[in-house]
Amino acid sequence: MEYILKHLAIAITGPSNSGKTTLIEKISNKLSNKFNIAIIKHDPSNKAKFDVNGKDSDRFFKSGANVAVISDERTTIFKHETSSLEKLVEYLMPFDLLIVEGLKTWNLPRIGVFRGEIEDSYIPYLQAVAIDSTIPSNQVAKLNVEVLDLNNTDEIIEYIWKNAKLIKG
Repeated sequence: MEYILKHLAIAITGPSNSGKTTLIEKISNKLSNKFNIAIIKHDPSNKAKFDVNGKDSDRFFKSGANVAVISDERTTIFKHETSSLEKLVEYLMPFDLLIVEGLKTWNLPRIGVFRGEIEDSYIPYLQAVAIDSTIPSNQVAKLNVEVLDLNNTDEIIEYIWKNAKLIKG
């Protein structure tokens, strides 16, 4: 099926080690040959590392400067302050689909990813769940959201196309 898109966004959330990153990677791998995909990952614990200790860019950043590293293949920006979501969206343009990992405060359609058990604290934020066979059927029966097969990337992509939110750049 052919899609003509611009500036759609969806969020994927769930507990640590539930499979969010793997799912997002699979979606991006399937779509990025036809569409411009952008991804924002929330790092609530500020633990992500992006540079190599002692390299020039790391030394510049540790000096207190904001740093941009540009090459023929990529641009990396290190800032000492956070950026607004609006600025990030603007920076990532143009994209057809923006996938946001986490960021429960951003009002986007949201898929929860779970293995083993569904954590109730996520349910108020979700419009769908992507689960595997490790979720007990009694937990699935009480859900009031769409249930997707975590191992069926095509089904999840179809859900995204139908439910992603148009956002302004």
